Amino acid sequence: MDYRSVFKPGLFSEQVVIVTGGGSGMGRCMAHELVALGARVALIGRTAAKLEAVRDELGGGPQAAFVHACDLRQEGAVVAAVAAVLGWAGRIDSLVNNAGGQFTQALAELSLNGWNAVVANNLTATFLMSREVYRQWMAAHGGAIVSIGADWDPGMAGMSHASVARAGQQNFTQCASVEWAHAGVRVNQVIPGYIASSGFERYSPAAKRQILAARRQIPAKRFGTEAEVAACVVFLLSEAAAYVSGATLRVDGALHNYSRYTFYEVPEHDRSPVYDGFPLYRPPAFAREG
Repeated sequence: MDYRSVFKPGLFSEQVVIVTGGGSGMGRCMAHELVALGARVALIGRTAAKLEAVRDELGGGPQAAFVHACDLRQEGAVVAAVAAVLGWAGRIDSLVNNAGGQFTQALAELSLNGWNAVVANNLTATFLMSREVYRQWMAAHGGAIVSIGADWDPGMAGMSHASVARAGQQNFTQCASVEWAHAGVRVNQVIPGYIASSGFERYSPAAKRQILAARRQIPAKRFGTEAEVAACVVFLLSEAAAYVSGATLRVDGALHNYSRYTFYEVPEHDRSPVYDGFPLYRPPAFAREG
C-alpha cells in the first residue's frame, strides 16, 4: 500500500535526507513519507537490524535508502556517519534529528550516568549531527534541519533530565538558525505531544497509566498519530517553509495551551479528525484502551 501523503508527488525528488532514529516509530514513518515523495533517505541509529528492516520496507534497493549504525553521542562516530552518507549520495539536503529517548526518574534518585545518558541522547546528538552536516555539506550548499523535541516548558517533573536536555535542544535551534542563516540553512524544531507511537511501549506500567489518564487533558481528546508529526516535518523541510527558521511547531492537540489554565474544562467530544497516511502504522495496544 502506498503512503497517503498530503504533499505533491515528487516534492523531494533527487534530494537526500538523513533521518536519525529511523528504525522505529516516528522516524520510520518520516522515512516512508519522504521516500514516497521522491527522497533518498539515509537511516542512522544505534541498532542496525531495525534500520535494515525499515530499509527493506521502503524498497527501491540500495539507491533509495542507506543504513548506518552508530552511537550518535560519540563525536567520531557522527563525523564518520555523515561522511558515509556523502560517500553514498554525494549530497545532504536535509537532516531530521529524531533520535532520542528518556525514562521516568525522580531527581533525588537520578544517577549521574542516567543524567548524562539522557542529555547526550537528546541534546549532544542533536548538536553533533547538526554541526557535522553543516561542516561537511550545508555550509557550502544550504539545507534544512528539523529536530524532534519534547514539551519541556514549564518543566517535566519526573523526567527533569529530559526536560533540561529538550530545553537546550530548543535553544540550540534558535542559535543555529541565526548563525547558519548566511549559508542558506534553516533550522527548526517540532515538539510532539502524546503520539501513539512505539515509544509508548518503553515506559513502565505506571507511566503508561499516566499517559492514558493524560488523554483526558488533551483538548483534542485523543492521541496523535505518527503521520501527523511526519507531515509537519515534511512541511518544514519543504520549499513552502523557505522563510521559516528558528521556529518551534507543536503537534499536541492544543495540550500545551491548556495545561496552564484551570478555569475552563474542554467538553468531551469526537470532533478532532485524525490524519493517518501511513499504511503500516499500528498504535500501541494499550493506547487504544479507554
